[in-house]
Amino acid sequence: MIDYPAARAVAMIVQTGSFEKAARALNITPSAVSQRVKLLEERLGTVLIERGTPCTATEKGAWLCRHVEHVGMLEKGLMEHLPGLADTASPQRVTLNIATNADSLGTWFLPAISEFARNTGYLLNIALDDEDHTADWLRRGRVLAAVTTLPTPVQGCQTTALGRLRYHATASPEFVARHFPRGVTREAMSQAPAITFNHKDTLQQDWIRQVLGGTVDHPTHWLPSTQGFVAASLAGMGWALNPAPLVRDHLSAGRLVELVPGACLDRALYWQVNRLAARDLAPLTKSIIATARRHLE
Repeated sequence: MIDYPAARAVAMIVQTGSFEKAARALNITPSAVSQRVKLLEERLGTVLIERGTPCTATEKGAWLCRHVEHVGMLEKGLMEHLPGLADTASPQRVTLNIATNADSLGTWFLPAISEFARNTGYLLNIALDDEDHTADWLRRGRVLAAVTTLPTPVQGCQTTALGRLRYHATASPEFVARHFPRGVTREAMSQAPAITFNHKDTLQQDWIRQVLGGTVDHPTHWLPSTQGFVAASLAGMGWALNPAPLVRDHLSAGRLVELVPGACLDRALYWQVNRLAARDLAPLTKSIIATARRHLE
């Protein structure tokens, strides 16, 4: 049988980042939390928590945390039908782990999850990663659902197409006049600084391949912020692939211009949900799909 008090202790440590905070959340002592985790790890013969600041789950610990999430969702549904079973002295709020990419979070994703959180009372822990890599969070059992570019369902998941997030290659008029006086050529591109989110970000090179037919080595600034991309573009810091919803008004007003007018880059997005959680997350999935189809191409 699963030792659920110990399993909840593991999940709470991962959620809060420390044994002390988990103890306060569970209304027990830190030594009790430590003892529960130690006994469970000894019983399973594996480490569940990577001790540090913050504490994080190992791969096996992450699977246990997802199981605790499933149980929490089942208990929440049961309490709605049988409220007399609820422990009113220490109500437990269920936290759901979801992954998305920064550009979706900065454009259309937040309204969808906010509506779900308001209507259900669930707490949400949003993990950010490149859209080509969020599927790995599902594979490793670290999240229950994710926005990803992978159309094929991850094992144990179901997928729904959301639409395409459109990007414009944009820069300030002054930047374009200075770096591309004769248009976007391979030589000019090799000298003009771009703005790149992180080392997983391939959007700029994807656009270059689409426009110039091959890759070009170019200088770049590193800036891990969707809104920062737009601000840096406006300031003439570099050129960037910016989501259409964030630059539409700037393009209309002439504060930004496209490097190649009409040369957009579309990134297809999909919503993948763990099948075991799909029923309980149906309201979230409905909100995600409806919001995405209002905002995406």
